[in-house]
Amino acid sequence: MPDVFDIYTIIFLALAVFIFLRLRSVLGQRTGRERPPYDPYSARDVVRSPASDKVVALPPRSTETTPRPTEATPPPAERWKDVAETGSAIAAGLDAIATAEQGFDAKHFIAGARAAYEMIVTAFAGGDRRQLRTLLSREVFDGFDAAISERERRSETAETRFVSIDASTITAAELRNRTAQITVRFVSKLVSATRDRGGTVIDGSADKVTDVTDVWTFARDISSRDPNWKVVATEAGQ
Repeated sequence: MPDVFDIYTIIFLALAVFIFLRLRSVLGQRTGRERPPYDPYSARDVVRSPASDKVVALPPRSTETTPRPTEATPPPAERWKDVAETGSAIAAGLDAIATAEQGFDAKHFIAGARAAYEMIVTAFAGGDRRQLRTLLSREVFDGFDAAISERERRSETAETRFVSIDASTITAAELRNRTAQITVRFVSKLVSATRDRGGTVIDGSADKVTDVTDVWTFARDISSRDPNWKVVATEAGQ
């Protein structure tokens, strides 16, 4: 009886080993690199980046078709009313600037240019280089700075008081690459005088109102986050 038991035991063990080896050859071994089993209920609207392992949200699915972009409508004929004549080169330049920079408003620009004009003239008279540096291009600032330095060397002082700005008219406008340039002709009334170290007026008048015409060009890089325009050229007008 024990011999018979031993024989059956050996047979069953041999069968067990055979079945184990067959299953191993069919199913393979786990290496630790297996992908997790597919979960049909897992979130499918995110993608995980292998490099950074950060979740990147995908845009939501939509059954609607993507609308076709509409063609740009031409600017209205009265777009630059009281600023530039319709069909003129100035109007075309303003159109180009407005197309490149959404929200551009010519009348708002003129109001800002008037304020800057008064600030610059007053800062120049007072020798305020810090103020001038924020409103002028480097080349124009260098010219103003040299004039202030010469005045300081002679111990002279300047006085300027605005009576009024009678006109501020855009005389040119264009877009060069990504730089917008607008030229404005200012007609103003000023009281201006220069005094020597003793306080005597040596140029201008401390009481007389003088008509002054200046033609200044403002520029701004429309690709920049800085919304400020700077004066890049100045000249005396007629």
